Amino acid sequence: MASATVDNKETKTVKTIQKMGRIALAATCLLSGAALHAEEGPWMIRARALLIDPDNKSDAIPSLAVPSNAVEVDSRWVPELDISYFFNKNIAAELVLAYTKLDVKVNDSAIGAFNAGSFYALPPSLLLQWHFLPDGGIRPYVGAGINYTHISRVKLSVPGVLPLYLDSSSVGPALQAGVDFKLDGPWSLNFDIKKAWIESDVRTGAGVRVSKVKLDPMLIGIGVGYRF
Repeated sequence: MASATVDNKETKTVKTIQKMGRIALAATCLLSGAALHAEEGPWMIRARALLIDPDNKSDAIPSLAVPSNAVEVDSRWVPELDISYFFNKNIAAELVLAYTKLDVKVNDSAIGAFNAGSFYALPPSLLLQWHFLPDGGIRPYVGAGINYTHISRVKLSVPGVLPLYLDSSSVGPALQAGVDFKLDGPWSLNFDIKKAWIESDVRTGAGVRVSKVKLDPMLIGIGVGYRF
């Protein structure tokens, strides 16, 4: 009887250990899956330092003896915030957000070179991306989409002549190429180049068009990304 009791206790102990092992294994699998989901979730936020480098093409202004391509918008570094959603491993959509003040000068005119003033630009872009190596340590991608630029707080003028104005909005295509370098956990280092087509008519206060300016900037960014 004593031996049978001991055998029953050992059997129960073995079964209990086996049950605990199965529970531990299941918990480990669940936690591993959760950790993987947390690391490679569908959302990514990137913060970049962005260089806006305009192409600076403009029509001549004969009345002011301003030749073509003499209107120049200065290059500038600005902060940029990007929000991406991954539909699957390869396809994602990215919303690019930035806001900046841009200074304008005229390099040649009847009165010489002069600072023409400034304006503010809010140029969000929506891009559809293809990620080539979504599971690699180096993850290149390309994108294409649309840019909408809202222009506000325009303070432009020709010294001693007249104030000038810009159209309030511009819509054009945008292209993108970049790469994410995978770091620990959900973090990555990002390098990105975009080309956006942005243009605006320059008008007098009476609405008379005097020139068309094509900014068409190259946008070069470097920053970090967080996937969740």
